[in-house]
Parts: sequence; C-alpha cells; structure tokens
Amino acid sequence: MSRKKIKSALISVYYKDNLEKTVKMLRKQGVTIYSTGGTFDFIKNIAEVHSVESLTGYPSILGGRVKTLHPKVFGGILSRRDNSSDKEDLAKYEIPEIDLVIVDLYPFSETLASDASHEEIIEKIDIGGISLIRAAAKNYRDTLVVSSRSQYAALLELLETKNGFTDLEDRIRYASDAFETTAGYDRDISDYFASLLNREKFTLNISPANRLRYGENPHQKGIFYGKLDEIFTQLNGKEISYNNLLDIDAAFALMGDFTETAYAIIKHNNACGCAADASPLEAWKKALAGDPISAFGGIIITNSPVDINVAVEINKLFFEIILAPGYSNEALNLLKSKKNRIILDVKPSGRQQKQFRSILNGVLVQDTDSISEDIPYLKQVTKKTPSDREINDLLFANKLVKHSKSNTIVLVKDKQLLASGVGQTSRVDALKQAVEKAKNFGFSLSGAVMASDAFFPFPDCVEIASKEGITSVIHPGGSVRDQESVDFCDRAGMSMVITGYRHFKH
Repeated sequence: MSRKKIKSALISVYYKDNLEKTVKMLRKQGVTIYSTGGTFDFIKNIAEVHSVESLTGYPSILGGRVKTLHPKVFGGILSRRDNSSDKEDLAKYEIPEIDLVIVDLYPFSETLASDASHEEIIEKIDIGGISLIRAAAKNYRDTLVVSSRSQYAALLELLETKNGFTDLEDRIRYASDAFETTAGYDRDISDYFASLLNREKFTLNISPANRLRYGENPHQKGIFYGKLDEIFTQLNGKEISYNNLLDIDAAFALMGDFTETAYAIIKHNNACGCAADASPLEAWKKALAGDPISAFGGIIITNSPVDINVAVEINKLFFEIILAPGYSNEALNLLKSKKNRIILDVKPSGRQQKQFRSILNGVLVQDTDSISEDIPYLKQVTKKTPSDREINDLLFANKLVKHSKSNTIVLVKDKQLLASGVGQTSRVDALKQAVEKAKNFGFSLSGAVMASDAFFPFPDCVEIASKEGITSVIHPGGSVRDQESVDFCDRAGMSMVITGYRHFKH
C-alpha cells in the first residue's frame, strides 16, 4: 500500500527546540513513542513515552556512545511490511514495527567551527543517529524519516493535513533529504580527517537545487545550488536568471571591497560605472556618467540605503537589478513601478573562502582573492610622491582593476571610474580602449590615475598614459623590466607605486 498510518515512532534528537508540538500531535493520533537519553527525559514531561532500553533490555553504555544500536530497534525500522519472512522474525523476537524515525544529529560542523578540542570534535561524530537515518531512508516504502530539526514544522503540517498517514511520495522525498543529510555530514567528517593529514581533497554538497529558466544561453539547462535567501531578500521583479546571478556575484565581490559610500553598475561581470562620494546621490550620478550607454540594462549595487532622492534619479534608467542594504518606503514604491525590475534587499554576509570551477575532467580550486590593498601595501618606486588625492584615486582604481576581466586597465579621477579596458589580450590594447572610451564620454584624463591588474612588461603603457595627462600609476610590479617604466615616469614627472599583488581575473 502506498498510504501508511504512523502507529509508532522513534525520536532521538540533539536539539529539542520546536519538537514539543510534534510530540503532542503524535500522541493525540495514538502513536506509540520510543526514545532514549536526553530526548526521553524531554518527552516524558509532555507525553507518554517508552525508553529504548525497555525495548532492547540493554542500557545505554560507553558513556552514551551506544544507545540505539540493537536488532530490536533496527529490525523494527527495516522490516518490510509485505514480507512474510520479516513478519515472522518480528513476531519471533517480539520486535515492534517503527513507522517514523525522527533524528537530529550531533552538531559536528558547529563543534568544528568552534574552539573545541580534537577530543570534543570526535565525540560529536554521530554513530547511532546516522545509522537510524540511513536505515529508515532505505526502508522508505514503509518508514518515514525526519533527518533534521529544520523539518519539524513540515512534519507537523503533514501529520495534521493527512491525519497521521503518509504517502509514498512523502516518504521518498524525506528519504532523499535524509541521504543528502548523511552525505553532507560524512563529507564534513572526511574533510576534517583529511585536514589532520594535510591532505588536499575536494568534496561538495550544496542544497537546495534552484532550477533556473535556462543557463547562460536559452539552449543550456541551468541550476543554482544554494540558499539565496541567506544573501538577499527579493522584494520585486521576475525570476533571477543564470546571467543575473553571475552579475550579482561580481557586484557583491566589488562592493565588498568598499567601506565608503559607493555605487557601481555591472555589465557582463565588469564595472562600467563606479564612484564613491559622501553623498549617495552624487556617487550615483558620477557612477552613471562613467558609461551611460553600457549602464542600460545593467545591474546596480550600492552599500548605502536607497532614499527617494536617489531612487528618482535611478528610476530614469532602464536596469534589470538593484542591490542595496535597505530602501526607504518611498524609494521602494517608486522602484517597484516596473513589475519585472528585480529589487534585492542585501543581508550582511561573508564571501566564500574558496572558488572553484569545472574544467576538462576535473575541478580547479583556489583561495578567494581577498587582498584589498590599502596605504601600507603601497611602495613608492619613483622620485615623485603621489599626492593624497592621487593615493585615494590609486586605491580606488586598484579595487576596480581587481574585479575586472584581464587584461585590464582602469582610469580614475576623484574616485570616479572614467573608463576601463577589460578582457584584452594586450595590456596596451586595454589602455587604448580605456583612453578612447573616456574621451568618447567627454572626460579629460589630465590628473587621472591608471591601475593595471598585472605588471608592465614594457614602458609602452606609461608612455601612452603620460601623453594623455595621467599623472600616477599603480600596478603589482614584478617584471624584470620594471625599472624601464619607473625611469620613464621619473623623466615624465609621474609618480608610481607598486603593491606586490597581482589581480588576474579570467
């Protein structure tokens, strides 16, 4: 039979929060409850419960390491209700059928993330709980398994809606979640033991799966694995696409390096406009002025709450997405005037420490580029010292160049992106592209600064920059011919600083 009545349940959980309503509902529906340890002590104060020890005839031993590992427990979970031989075994050994298993595992990952000792971490490796989950999930045709406290509310709703019955589809869904839970749990343990040996390994278990309309192109299937609601809340607009997510990720990475009020406009993972200013309105206007053509259909991000004054100006532009840490009611109502416009309220969150991508027949993994240079990183290599304004612009430009596709050159003045050349096979071409773009939008490069994501192998870039009126340069350094660029800057009266950190982005 597809539909099954829950007549008995085994409950063994670490966290008891929000469990009381479920226990009471089970007893109301006449379910016999078995439990052990701290869970038994919790339940006995609110409902009738039988100890696992009374079922097995054995006490909890080895300091609690062995409680439920017994044939009378696992026989009841794994028995096939339509199998005559299984029924005979249950009758012979007086084993009750168990229709529901609720387990919340020892918090291994949480313990690992704390300052716990190795011994404390080891003791948080769940043995009985993980075995109960696997057994119940394997016998999904007859047994429902709840493998996480995050499912308590859904279980309660299921019990209420179906009056204590479950369907095969319910049990398959919960079994799938259970094996996902055990896979992730075992992965974390495996990673920990690998770290004890300084052994590199790559495993990944991210959920849930969010099916997208399509991938990078309409003929490609696209799925995002992860919990976007931990990063932002969508307040308006259509479904977020694969390409939207790539731009959102690029926007988050860039804005994460700014502490002062800033606005940026992202197009194809690169900033086409960016500016910082004490006034959010001025920051927006300057960011848009950097490239009002590319801004069309772009993604806007700011680290400042959006008020009505800024919203009025932003609303004049067609854009797909805006990300901000809050909106005034007036601003939000105005921005919502376009029903498809995606409005995201950004939550405080950290960046992932690792990046990975699939290539060939494997996966590339690297540390996230978390270096964001400040004044102590700068080493002056020219006779001329950059002014305070130039230093501020150099640091601003270096943030932008870090988050632009290589090869890239960025031109900045007064904390405003004037232009950039991105994704070029030649650094000279990147500079020429940036210069031409700046001129097309009416910017004077006199007094501007230049940033490069990598060193200059020849002095050609600083020669071009000098002719255009650029007065200061920042780059990583590291070329065997660095001195040629330094010597030219000295002759031209330019200043140059190096950081020692390259920022390739491919």
